[in-house]
Amino acid sequence: MTGVRRDTDPYPDSVLRARIDAEGSIPFDAYMAEAVAAYYGRGDVFGLAGDFTTAPEISQMFGEILGLWCAVAWQLMDGPGRVALVELGPGRGTLMSDVLRAARLLPPFRQSASVHLVERSRPLRAIQARTLAESGVAPRWHDDIAELPRDVPLIVIANEFFDALPVRQCQRAIHGWHERHVTVNEEGAYAFTPGPEVDAADLPDHARAAGPGSIVELCPAAGAIARDLGARLAEQGGVMLAVDYGYAQSAAGDSVQALKRHKFHPVLVDPGCADITAHVDFQALAEAGEAGGATASGPVDQGAFLKALGIVQRADVLAQNAAPQQAADVRKALHRLIDPTEMGTLFKVLALADPALPPLPGFEGSGST
Repeated sequence: MTGVRRDTDPYPDSVLRARIDAEGSIPFDAYMAEAVAAYYGRGDVFGLAGDFTTAPEISQMFGEILGLWCAVAWQLMDGPGRVALVELGPGRGTLMSDVLRAARLLPPFRQSASVHLVERSRPLRAIQARTLAESGVAPRWHDDIAELPRDVPLIVIANEFFDALPVRQCQRAIHGWHERHVTVNEEGAYAFTPGPEVDAADLPDHARAAGPGSIVELCPAAGAIARDLGARLAEQGGVMLAVDYGYAQSAAGDSVQALKRHKFHPVLVDPGCADITAHVDFQALAEAGEAGGATASGPVDQGAFLKALGIVQRADVLAQNAAPQQAADVRKALHRLIDPTEMGTLFKVLALADPALPPLPGFEGSGST
């Protein structure tokens, strides 16, 4: 999408209704894909003035820690002279800006890295360009991971990327499974409806124990990306770090939610005006990456990962050199990032890597999936 969508704009409503008129109903993942594409096509939807806040917007510490992780990963790769530093779904560019600031602590790494952003939204690309211009960086943009360089190792960051990919929902009835579809009811509102039957043999193992009414979510797009990146990492060398909210082990459940102005919003109301996401199945993501040829480490809880990499010590330094209110803000941000009642356990961290690499920092003792 090239334009900025307003809440009053009929897109994607007209597209969805036309397709439902023609087909009777559509799979939920088709609805979600249209809604998410339109939503991010609007441009800046992040932060206090937007609909949700991501970890890089909470504190610079998050991006700095990830930047140092990337630098250490580069060292473990024997310091290649050229490397593609990639972010999937880079938002405002805040995370990459913080990563690059931390990367300056290891000049050879910073000098070796070219910056690549996988982003389809033109309005967001413009925002990212302004953010990174302040860091003196001119990134290259790509619509898809297939466009990433194939002649250099990759260091890939995916923060709150996989949760926005469309999910299929399959629901168990008394007799068998059906794909969950979306239709328009007699009142003209979007509503869920049973779709075609689904062969239980095509569902993952954890669906077997699910009772009537249970929902199992599948994300083919996430699996395809992880599998492709796993193959690329095994062939070209490199690592991927995925940070998101979700399940460490595959589980049944309806995890789809929408947020608008930091409050929950009905998923089937005003598509394109709210952020729609679903829990990431980290077990499935890791298995897909390994199927491609990579080694998977984790997932580990975000709080444990950040603490292992020194975020508490970094917060202490920032607080000691700050005014009282700024110091309090640093402590508040640290709490939000690592505390189990906040993002500390809900958010997980998974790494995919070239099998030739030694164990990666932050995953010591976690083993691989």
